[in-house]
Amino acid sequence: MTRYKQVYLRRGKEESLLRFHPWIFSGAIHHTDDGVQEGDIVRVISTEGAPMAVGHYQQGSIAVRVLSFADVPIDAAFWQQRLRSALTLRQALLLADSPQGNAYRLVHGEGDALPGLIIDVYGPTAVMQAHSIGMHRCRHDIAQALLKVMDGRIANVYYKSETTLPFIETAAGFICGSSTDDTATENGLRFHVDWLKGQKTGFFVDQRENRALLERYAHGRRVLNMFCYTGGFSFYAMRGGAQCVHSVDSSAKAIELTKANVALNFPGDTRHEAFCDDAFRFLQQQEHAAYDLIVLDPPAFAKHRAALHNALKGYIRLNMKAMEKIAPGGILFTFSCSQVVTKDHFRNAVFTAAAQARRSVRILHQLHQPADHPVSIFHPEGEYLKGLVVYVE
Repeated sequence: MTRYKQVYLRRGKEESLLRFHPWIFSGAIHHTDDGVQEGDIVRVISTEGAPMAVGHYQQGSIAVRVLSFADVPIDAAFWQQRLRSALTLRQALLLADSPQGNAYRLVHGEGDALPGLIIDVYGPTAVMQAHSIGMHRCRHDIAQALLKVMDGRIANVYYKSETTLPFIETAAGFICGSSTDDTATENGLRFHVDWLKGQKTGFFVDQRENRALLERYAHGRRVLNMFCYTGGFSFYAMRGGAQCVHSVDSSAKAIELTKANVALNFPGDTRHEAFCDDAFRFLQQQEHAAYDLIVLDPPAFAKHRAALHNALKGYIRLNMKAMEKIAPGGILFTFSCSQVVTKDHFRNAVFTAAAQARRSVRILHQLHQPADHPVSIFHPEGEYLKGLVVYVE
């Protein structure tokens, strides 16, 4: 049996582990062995002295992120088994090895039984992001297991955790291999991935299916893509036959990347124009009925529960402004990626916005994260993306 330092639970605190929830909160811990450090792999022990799980220890509200509910060593074989399981799912989803695209999420944290780890694949490069000190400390072992499991599908592993773990000193960079080619393909469209300085891993692969849906509605419409980031919705709208597409973001760097992505797919096409501006100010300045299709895909308005009230006010205000400006018969794609904002919270915010804008609104689609961002049935907190497509009369 592998010797790991041990964490001992308080009496009656085993229930969540018996339900296979992968988080152990600090209040459930009675004591730990001497010398336990943040990021250590620890064995979790019940009050009866029985091993219940193995996971990464850390300071904070979530004290242990469970890697296994069996008493197994966290070694090369473990990482390979977990990554192979993740790859098998993506093959079943027809994402890995697809002729239509080479961009997808390979590991989605708790949804793939690897809490604290994100891996997105962009062609021959995998971008790895740690959300826990434990995964950060295991990054080299994970990278080696990843190369073995992917069996030639990737050649490079780029590590990018400076935003999720801002207190670590390790700089972002390639753990394995290197590449100057930052392009990838999604549903036959090409785009640049800014894994060096961009948000998350460089592109929002979680909107792949929702972008494809927007393409179906874009024909002949005047499209506004708010919070455009790298312009994903914009170049899908152009392929869908949009009359014109306007992309808006407060980041000048995002606007330049949007322009580059549009040019990569539609060189010389004059239907697209990009604006570096605040979303609320831009909407306020637009004429009524200026657009037939609007996309609202803002960054998370609430990253913790204390911010929920203000976040909902923000969603109401943003959606109300869009509904005031959209043309009769217009279609609004609106999203929230705030984990603490539930589907009911968000739907009520959009309802309130419609009432305040005095527009008749019908729901056409209820959207969510795609299947390569799976939600463990034991960890419902993993469901974070929610969206609505509404018809505005």
